[in-house]
Amino acid sequence: TVEEEEDNENTGTPENPVTSVSDEYNFDKYDEEDTKPDALLGIGNLAVYSNESGDPYVTLNQNENESDDDSEKEDDKINPRDNLILVGHVEVDASILEVYVYNEEEGTLYVHHDLLLPAYPLCIEWLNHDPIERKPGNLCAIGSMSPVIDVWDIDIVDCLEPAFKLGHRGNKKKVISKYGHRDAVLDLSWNSNMTHIIASGSADQTVLLWDLDSRKFASSLTSFQEKVQTLQWHPFEGQTLLVGSCDRVARVFDCRVEDAHRDWTVPGEVERVQWNHFSPFNFLVGTSTGSIHHIDCRTDAPLWELSAHSKEITGLALSSQCPGLLMTTGADGSQKTWDILDGSPSLVYEHKQKLGTLLCLDACPDLPFVACIGGDNKNHNFCVVDLMEYSGVKHRFANRELMQAIKSEEEEVESAEESSAMETADAMFESLSLDTSDQPQPSTSTVTMKNFQSSGLKNKEKAFGGKKKKFKKKK
Repeated sequence: TVEEEEDNENTGTPENPVTSVSDEYNFDKYDEEDTKPDALLGIGNLAVYSNESGDPYVTLNQNENESDDDSEKEDDKINPRDNLILVGHVEVDASILEVYVYNEEEGTLYVHHDLLLPAYPLCIEWLNHDPIERKPGNLCAIGSMSPVIDVWDIDIVDCLEPAFKLGHRGNKKKVISKYGHRDAVLDLSWNSNMTHIIASGSADQTVLLWDLDSRKFASSLTSFQEKVQTLQWHPFEGQTLLVGSCDRVARVFDCRVEDAHRDWTVPGEVERVQWNHFSPFNFLVGTSTGSIHHIDCRTDAPLWELSAHSKEITGLALSSQCPGLLMTTGADGSQKTWDILDGSPSLVYEHKQKLGTLLCLDACPDLPFVACIGGDNKNHNFCVVDLMEYSGVKHRFANRELMQAIKSEEEEVESAEESSAMETADAMFESLSLDTSDQPQPSTSTVTMKNFQSSGLKNKEKAFGGKKKKFKKKK
């Protein structure tokens, strides 16, 4: 009968009884259903478990791929003989920062990890000053089409956002924005002598000196008539900055004195600048016409000029330990090695790299004959070059005595070090014939020094004094 059927529906089955008409689908025991770990979200044997201590961990095919996991863990380790290379890589609309590991002894080169960047990278600068932890770190500043500089912590493998930023988007109509740059950041240079300072050059025709501790810019250089494309701090004097711009002028600034600089005009737009760490008064300038100019700060005319490439210079790099070894790259796709030790440059070797238009070049700080090169070839756009593999280079430089720059010993009195560094810097700028009689002297309170004093510096001279370095011979 109908009543008997209704009674059966209300009582359910012995295995799964229904307590009431309102709980027809057995919601009361919904949470008690047995769910196997392997069926979680349909992801098979990838699941979160707890160990004996109660801490969660993730396992993926733990039994089958145990050997593969050990191999991956070994690749994650950074050995003392490894060199890290930061590469800005663009694929279609994606911008990526790749961290390569290179080991010369083992002959290995692989991507350790990568970071997804929010904008197209135009320049990359490594630094070890961590203003958050207040101890040496492993950071990377990146300039892009945005006026804001992103600083990433590359020790974090799955980093999703920068550790901090320098600048904010301000008003482009203002000559100098209180927020920082007003246009794209084209180059960056970290001051290795005063580690809390980094300089940035921009398409807004300014150079800003940033205090990393306060994350604000402390001073600005505005002597340019065009975009600032390249800049580099002096390797030994923390107050001396070399800047190149599109107005065809290379300038050397003494940042202790407001607007104190000397200029050298070159035939084309300045594409690259490079201090000669083996001859601290000298620097190199690469131009858009493919020419290279070797200049002494104490003279008006270049020591020599060279037509190195048929198109603009895209890379200038001196060996870290081999005196006179100069590497250059150009938009013509060629990589060249020069010997400039005797005062007149001579071509040692030329190689046509299959990387498309060559865009950048950097020398290894530890290995004197190793450099990395980047290009715009979609299929092959990055390589590490060992110059000793070229017979011409090996024949010229293999027996040349290597030299290595080292800092002064810590046992030396700090005041003596600062005094020596200041005297060297003063001598440099006296030889530049700078007329600073009408300029504020370093002992006066300038905007630059006031901002650096806020970082705990006791006096202005200490802000840009730095410790001297000297060379020792290395066999």
